[in-house]
Amino acid sequence: MSYGNTLMTTLVPAPHTFGQIAVFSWGMLGAMVVVGEAIARLGRFSHETLKARDLGAWEIGFFVSFLAFILYTEGYRGFQKRFSPRTVARAVHLAHHPRPVYVLLAPLYCMALIGAPPRRLLASWLLIAGIVVIVLLVRLLPPLYRALVDVGVASALVWGLVSMVVYSVLALRGRPMPVPADAS
Repeated sequence: MSYGNTLMTTLVPAPHTFGQIAVFSWGMLGAMVVVGEAIARLGRFSHETLKARDLGAWEIGFFVSFLAFILYTEGYRGFQKRFSPRTVARAVHLAHHPRPVYVLLAPLYCMALIGAPPRRLLASWLLIAGIVVIVLLVRLLPPLYRALVDVGVASALVWGLVSMVVYSVLALRGRPMPVPADAS
């Protein structure tokens, strides 16, 4: 069975007991809250900055170009193809193989920040560090351009949040994810 051009991983039964659904839900809801909080934070700043501004042709061109770039690279390739299905696959795995510390920290486990193979852990933590550096650099931009970048990033995060919800529903219906839970 294929999912686009990506081969499906082996079929893992959907979480079906109360405990499995609770673990899956805790991990996924926690991860979704992290993404949702970032959307809200970026949206507040952008709205305040842009509400009283008229954008010129250059600003509109910059925004449309950046929006297309960020939606493709982060929304589609980053979230929809990698992060979201892996996060859901890890939530399903944890639901079937609970360990107390990982259940307690399920959102971190699902986002591969703990309990992953060394290469995945390194990649996840380097990604977090890279995001922090980019956030600090974006804060140096003039307020208008920072707001335009923030709208683009928030849009990609919305794409990611929606893909997390869709993959969660698919997993709860027994559909395998297109990436393995612990692939490096």
